[in-house]
Amino acid sequence: MSNSVSGSTSAFAIYRRLLTYVGPHRWHLAAAVLAMAVYASCSTAFAALMKPMLDGSFVNRDTSAITFVPLMIIVIFICRGASGFFSIYLMSLIGWSVVKRIRQQLFDKYLDLPTAQFDRSSSGEMISRVTFNVQNIATVAADSLTILVRDTLTIFGLLCLMLYHSWKLSLGILVLGPLVALIIHFVSGRFRRLSRGIQDSMGQVASVIEEAVEGQRLVKVFGGRDYEREQFDLVNERNRNLNLKETMTRAASAPVVQFLVAVALAIIVYLASSGTLVGEITVGVFMSFITAMMMLFAPLKQLTMVNAKIQAGIAAGENVFAILDSESERDTGEHVLESDTVELKLHDVSFSYLPDKLVLKQLSFKVAAGETVALVGGSGSGKSTIANLLPRLYDIKEGSITLNGQDTREYTLDSLRRHISYVGQDVTLFNDTVLANIAYGQMRGTSLEKVKAACRIAHANDFIEKLSEGYYTVVGENGVMLSGGQRQRLAIARAILKDAPLLVLDEATSALDTESERKVQQGLAELMRGRTTVVIAHRLSTIENADRIVVMDEGQIVEMGTHQQLLQANGYYSFLQGRGDQATELPVQQSGLSAQQPT
Repeated sequence: MSNSVSGSTSAFAIYRRLLTYVGPHRWHLAAAVLAMAVYASCSTAFAALMKPMLDGSFVNRDTSAITFVPLMIIVIFICRGASGFFSIYLMSLIGWSVVKRIRQQLFDKYLDLPTAQFDRSSSGEMISRVTFNVQNIATVAADSLTILVRDTLTIFGLLCLMLYHSWKLSLGILVLGPLVALIIHFVSGRFRRLSRGIQDSMGQVASVIEEAVEGQRLVKVFGGRDYEREQFDLVNERNRNLNLKETMTRAASAPVVQFLVAVALAIIVYLASSGTLVGEITVGVFMSFITAMMMLFAPLKQLTMVNAKIQAGIAAGENVFAILDSESERDTGEHVLESDTVELKLHDVSFSYLPDKLVLKQLSFKVAAGETVALVGGSGSGKSTIANLLPRLYDIKEGSITLNGQDTREYTLDSLRRHISYVGQDVTLFNDTVLANIAYGQMRGTSLEKVKAACRIAHANDFIEKLSEGYYTVVGENGVMLSGGQRQRLAIARAILKDAPLLVLDEATSALDTESERKVQQGLAELMRGRTTVVIAHRLSTIENADRIVVMDEGQIVEMGTHQQLLQANGYYSFLQGRGDQATELPVQQSGLSAQQPT
């Protein structure tokens, strides 16, 4: 059965889809249902035992009944306990298997989602979806299904016993069915709405916590404690209110159902004792009937209460399936890029993150194989956007980006990205060893000697050897145990080890002090040798030796040439050089140097 469902599907369709995850465990489910049937039969048997106990033991003083009834009570509760244990364990096994499978599918989907999806969602919400929402789904797959099957079978068995004893007295209970169904239908919609709100609020709580923890230095230095407390109090209070509303709805629905059952019980007791049915039933039959009816209370309450869990699971399923059904990164290319050198060309490239707001406007330039081209310009001019477009983290709207004459959209994503190395200002390191962070991804399994060789080129080996465990030192979350310059050198070593022919450097030294920058620049010089390189520069002094410099403003190329050519043109680049850094919002000064790609 397909695990595909549209966003407008009914609650039943979502619940049915959730149950498809139980399919691979059908034998465990069958065994669990059998155990639940035994459990339900034990409840019915205990109620039925009231007749021989009263009529045989107390009224007729039957010696066989006096011996039989106590033994049967022991047997019934042994069977009930054993079947209850096995049904709970097997359903728990199924439930956690479903959680594992959905979490794995969701995590795999996260790895395949387009970058734009991450731009639209907070990391707290995405984490909450994997943890909290999937946990709610487990209640549907295990707890709720257990209650539905076991308690439904129990109610069915008890009703059959009651009908067997007296169909007339049973009519009062049967009339309650439609009323109970109406109550459950009424509260189901409210439960589902509240559950959606609770799941959203949990995502907001996780998001605020994550921001406060990750930005704790900024919070302390800028006195943001009060503001963060206020933000957390808002989302925390909303979560509390929604949970209280759900609790109130759940707590109110169960007593209403129980009250209706109590009314039916009162009517039955009155009819049975008023004389109308006295001649038709014995004391034992009446007591067995009343016991069965009283035993209906617990499963009826459970079925009423389980509705809240089911609706929470359905709301969680909607949220999770919306991501699972969303479009993954487009990987429609059929060509495999296999080359030790690459030539890069951008032709009339236009791109926007938001509709009707172009970030790049008909951009064209070429980087020959082994050539270094630097991109300079003010903040927001589109430099880093180009770095995102080269490995197809986003797809362009117009124009083309080619490698060796082939549009990058015609290459498979894996082969395209294998040929690109990236070193940025914000280095990503995982809470793992130095070795694992350098030999990452497709480079896993690389020998320690090769990793050390890359680190020597990156001028990183010396400080790594001085760490407590050397290459096996855990660097902490995002490399918190290392300095900025050390993190950058690890990123350079990772790029050297990858040995890709196209290198993208996105302001790789802008946040470093002079000494760290000197060491990192030495590593970068080794890394750039013989590679097609695109350098996005913050400090103009770092790109003076580039083969060509592309000057950008507001998504367009305004100047292009060598360092000396641009200085002689006395245009925008010359103005920036005079400032010693890049301006963010300056008028473009016209120069005599063409912004078109030289032929």
